[in-house]
Amino acid sequence: MLSLDQKEDTALLDSIDGRTMLAGSNRMEILLFSLGTSETFGINVFKVREVSTTPFITKAPNMPRGVEGLISLRGNVIPVLSLSHVLGLSQSGDPLGGSMMVTEYSKRTLGFLVNEVDRIIRVEWDKVRTPDNVSSHSHSFITAITELPDGKLVSILDVETILANTFGEAVVGNIAPLHGGSSINVFFVDDSAVARRKIAEVLDRLGVGHKHAQNGLEAWTRLQGMATHAQQMGRHVSDEIDLIMVDAEMPEMDGYVLTRNIKSDSRFDGIPVVMHSSLSSDANRAMGKRVGVDSYVAKFDADVLAETLRPLLQRASHG
Repeated sequence: MLSLDQKEDTALLDSIDGRTMLAGSNRMEILLFSLGTSETFGINVFKVREVSTTPFITKAPNMPRGVEGLISLRGNVIPVLSLSHVLGLSQSGDPLGGSMMVTEYSKRTLGFLVNEVDRIIRVEWDKVRTPDNVSSHSHSFITAITELPDGKLVSILDVETILANTFGEAVVGNIAPLHGGSSINVFFVDDSAVARRKIAEVLDRLGVGHKHAQNGLEAWTRLQGMATHAQQMGRHVSDEIDLIMVDAEMPEMDGYVLTRNIKSDSRFDGIPVVMHSSLSSDANRAMGKRVGVDSYVAKFDADVLAETLRPLLQRASHG
């Protein structure tokens, strides 16, 4: 296991530019950790800002389930969650764990307490799959599964579901319907059930039609099928899809590769692609731009998403 002094923490999470380039090659890096059980867990390195030993945590009243308290981190007060408590796992040893991962995603900074941090591994997205069994409480927080060379399975956290379950889902307020929206169709893909539900809610408020997929490979397969069917009918696929919205990190094919596939297929010419991701750093935005996304929106602000989509969909309605 890693010693978590400051020097090694820096080495553990450095080379962000190199990791950004991985996204376009359908690979990702996962930080492995344990929660005091026999199971191995992982989180996308892009979501982890730093790793440290568990700090002093100030208890606060009326905290949501799993939130152990607050810490001050470089002038900012952030909540700290015990992942074993959130996932409903019983663990041995210190109930707060020995390590803390500071995560940053969906415009939120959170501390995640874990039993022990292991190492970073590099995996191909096509070796990452959606879990078959999601019946248990802990599995509802798992977005994907991958396998280590020794055959051990790694459960990759659905951090968006953890955020929504702990602090409540983002509220979709009053969004004005789009004029002529009933004739407009959006295709979107996201591996998070919470994200799919909130995206659908925004699109419903806009009054546009929509279809979705749950991972990048499924999305690409369905999009190719739509394009082929349109060709056979002597039509353009834009008669069926006015805009495509993709997540960045997804099992089997990430959003960067999916976007590159769409943009390199002339059948999808003229159809804008919007990347909607909890990975909101400048590096991720730059990668999205390199593969051709027309707009990049950080999760999850319903108003910002609606106002990003509105002009793109209005152009489609007048096309």
